[in-house]
Amino acid sequence: MDWMPVSGVFDLPWWGSVITAMVLTHLTIIAVTVFLHRHQAHHALDLHPAASHFFRFWLWMTTGMVTKEWAAVHRKHHAKCETPEDPHSPQVLGINRVLWGGVFLYVKATHDRESVERYGHGTPDDWLERNLYSRFNILGLTLMGVIDIVLFGIVPGAFILLTQIVWIPFWAAGVINGIGHYWGYRHWPTPDASTNIVPWGIVIGGEELHNNHHAYPTSAKLSSKWYEIDVGWGYIRILELLGLAKVKHIAPTPRFTAPRPTVDAETLFAVITNRYDVLAKYARSLERTCAEEEIMLRRLAPEEAHTLQEIEPWLQRDEKMLREPERARLAEALSRSRTLQTMYAMRRELVALWGRSAASREQLVKQLQDWCRRAETSDIRPLIELSHRLRSYA
Repeated sequence: MDWMPVSGVFDLPWWGSVITAMVLTHLTIIAVTVFLHRHQAHHALDLHPAASHFFRFWLWMTTGMVTKEWAAVHRKHHAKCETPEDPHSPQVLGINRVLWGGVFLYVKATHDRESVERYGHGTPDDWLERNLYSRFNILGLTLMGVIDIVLFGIVPGAFILLTQIVWIPFWAAGVINGIGHYWGYRHWPTPDASTNIVPWGIVIGGEELHNNHHAYPTSAKLSSKWYEIDVGWGYIRILELLGLAKVKHIAPTPRFTAPRPTVDAETLFAVITNRYDVLAKYARSLERTCAEEEIMLRRLAPEEAHTLQEIEPWLQRDEKMLREPERARLAEALSRSRTLQTMYAMRRELVALWGRSAASREQLVKQLQDWCRRAETSDIRPLIELSHRLRSYA
């Protein structure tokens, strides 16, 4: 250790070391969210080879993560979300295990070579990837450590390196994968437990908007409301202006026209494209209807009113996310209200409609026509309004 200087090339005050650590770590965050997540795992944007390779090199130096392994683990998470095959679901494994041990779950998942090969397709496979980045992934961290100590000295350099090493495993593998499927708010009733942790995606580059991402995984932009901030999207726009990136997909913005007289193929396509907007509006209709019935029952049947209040949060959740006692309780409560029972059953039919990949377009159009016809003849005002909305998507 005699060859390592106590003081580095830059003699920074303590707050200078903190700022340096934050700036370097933020660069790693950008590399993870823009390159690994949105570009490699989901192909939401294209990157210029210069930008792509810089991010690859920086991640090798600061995290030691292999692009193919990261993309494979994340894609498997989407494919098997909230099931025993999900690499890091707090709904299955428990919040504490994922929050504090997310990095170990990630490492365990990378050792499943069959899954890595299955889900890691389309990632870089050039000479550098095969012979340096994947083969000697710890070497990058070692070089980064030497550079930090030479530039900033032993103690500040070690602090900066430790911050770089810990930040991504804790915030990305622990917080986003853990809290992002356990606590927060939801815009979209996705068939999983994903949540937006906070509306300001700064600490981990926009990944905090996790429910938005699960609703539209191929969108390069993770914010969906005016008050949400996606820092990663800001950097993508800067890269676009510099000619270093090209956005391929963003979440659709619903557009409307006058309700069509009949449901046709264009209506079907518009409804499927905007399916999470459809479900969000449906969820609000269910909540309003449930609240109205609860108010009516408070004097006549207080116990039934309390039951409706209890099940209200479950109405917008996917059935598979409910525990068996909750499903039984929900079914019992719905059986006491024809309106809610009908609305809930028809929501299930609507979700099944865009999940029927084997059905032809003509069959799906007929099914949607039948759904709208039954909704508009049901005498249930929220269903009639929803049907008109479906026929209005442009």
